[in-house]
Amino acid sequence: MLPKRINREVVDSRIGAYADTEHSLDERAAIYEELIGFVPPRIEARLSVTGALDPKLVDLQEKMREHAMYPKCFDVKTAQMMLFGMLLMDQSDAAVLHGIAARRAGASWEEMQAVVSLCFLFRGLSAANRGAELMANIADHEARQEQAGK
Repeated sequence: MLPKRINREVVDSRIGAYADTEHSLDERAAIYEELIGFVPPRIEARLSVTGALDPKLVDLQEKMREHAMYPKCFDVKTAQMMLFGMLLMDQSDAAVLHGIAARRAGASWEEMQAVVSLCFLFRGLSAANRGAELMANIADHEARQEQAGK
């Protein structure tokens, strides 16, 4: 399951409003909407909180993220499958987000399983189990999105 969304009204009233004058919060969010289909709660929190307190840092973070995540030598699908595998190796809960992004970029279930299988070779059954669980959750997410008409 995905983490709980933040309460932006509380962030705005207690911490401060998003303060970047060059890029709106909606512009920042659109990048994640395109890649994953939604803004993950932790990213929403970073954009909102750090965007209120240190908008220059958010700009630097986003520029670095864009530069690293979209190398000219890889297509988006390949980069997202690699990130899915790296994060699965690390047992990071962010792996599911990059799995969703890989699927949105055209990764097949067979390709996703191949990434999980590679992780299994070096991380063991825990990676195989977690990878299968994530793939099942991604399939469920896709089904819910289709039912919602998205």
